[in-house]
Amino acid sequence: MRFLIAEDHPLFREALGGALQMLAPGAEILQATSIDGALEQLSTGAEFDLLLLDLSMPGTTGLSGIIRIRKAFPKVPVVIVSAHQDPSIISGALSLGVSGYILKSSSKQDLAQSIGEALRGLICVPHAYRALRPRRAPSPAHELLKRLHNLTPQQLRVLEMLKRGLQNKQIAYELKISETTVKVHVSDILRKLHVLSRTKAIVEMSKIDFATLASEGMRVKHDRAQSE
Repeated sequence: MRFLIAEDHPLFREALGGALQMLAPGAEILQATSIDGALEQLSTGAEFDLLLLDLSMPGTTGLSGIIRIRKAFPKVPVVIVSAHQDPSIISGALSLGVSGYILKSSSKQDLAQSIGEALRGLICVPHAYRALRPRRAPSPAHELLKRLHNLTPQQLRVLEMLKRGLQNKQIAYELKISETTVKVHVSDILRKLHVLSRTKAIVEMSKIDFATLASEGMRVKHDRAQSE
């Protein structure tokens, strides 16, 4: 079996590697420390049984890392391994078609068990989340996630760079493309996101940041409590 661990903290990469060895002794385990690094590993053409993906890594903000991976490699099973426990963040990740969500606070045995469930085709989620059975409710991020799926992998990468504050010349340098091509990408991004400016696109992207998702979840929870 072949696994890819996309995690920028060496100690937790080691913990995940140990859990994978418990589950599948002798498995090939590759590693990446950024979203771009994970995409490079996946681009080699090698087949992976599972990608274990941390949400908070270089090259991504909020849920955008999942979107980039799922857009470029939709057939690769992805399990999120994250310290974020908010149900709204977990729900947002699951809505993007991942095969599960594991908390970093899990023991090595629980990690191995959850990964095993994902390999068997089950959706593994934290016990607390499963017990809550949160009801799905529309959120400002819901429609945005659908629109982001319309972007190409390169456009998603350009959008990440826009959010980092890079100008067209800097984006062109990093991606090794012309400024004219960057301008075309930016125009297409604005059109697909239904916004009129780069600033508005960045504001839209803030809707899938962890803090925004968590606060939206708290608002929904408060509204439900008030209505009961």
